[in-house]
Amino acid sequence: MISVALERAPSWAKYLAAEFEQPYMQALKEYLAQRKAEQIRIYPHSQNWFHALEATPLDQVRVVILGQDPYHQPGQAHGLSFSVMPGVKIPPSLRNIYKELESDLGIKPPTQGCLEGWAKQGVLLLNAVLTVEDSSANAHQGKGWEQFTDRVIEVVNAQSPGAVFILWGSYAQKKGAKIDANKHLVIKSAHPSPLSAHRGFLGSRPFSQANAWLGSKGRGAIDWQVE
Repeated sequence: MISVALERAPSWAKYLAAEFEQPYMQALKEYLAQRKAEQIRIYPHSQNWFHALEATPLDQVRVVILGQDPYHQPGQAHGLSFSVMPGVKIPPSLRNIYKELESDLGIKPPTQGCLEGWAKQGVLLLNAVLTVEDSSANAHQGKGWEQFTDRVIEVVNAQSPGAVFILWGSYAQKKGAKIDANKHLVIKSAHPSPLSAHRGFLGSRPFSQANAWLGSKGRGAIDWQVE
């Protein structure tokens, strides 16, 4: 799956194809194959490992929302950070995102958690680690995905005419430390997790900030309404 990933994300291929030949990616591929051979359930399904790149072509990226790793319960993860499939219970962090959406823009909290509509508008919903194991958060940390997603961020930083990077929590902020803040808007706050949302996430107004900046650059506003 890894070797053919960019066939469905051609706008990224020019900049990311070489990563798939690197030793770290070869080692990651072997590790994932080994875990699957051991009958370990990996989320999301392999066809969705690179869904964020497929759903949001490079030349359409206007906003990047950086997550850490996929949800680790059955049926949740589908390759977009913070998003779950329709019909799946909305996770606590996403509920807080919806609370802030209502406070910021007056958008009534959606009844489902699929953010595909954001991705199709140019919101790159990128996790730092693209796979996880059943009921084991962060199971694939340090296996190589971070190097790959660092490269994705580098590509957006270099190639985008101007994007909004929304970095929630210290992990995302550290990963986004090299973003050119003279070219892009970098929005930082606490993570929307129930453990930290009241320490600066709620009330941070990231959605209106993003739209105001995009408008000032002639890049158009995101419709943050989730259908």
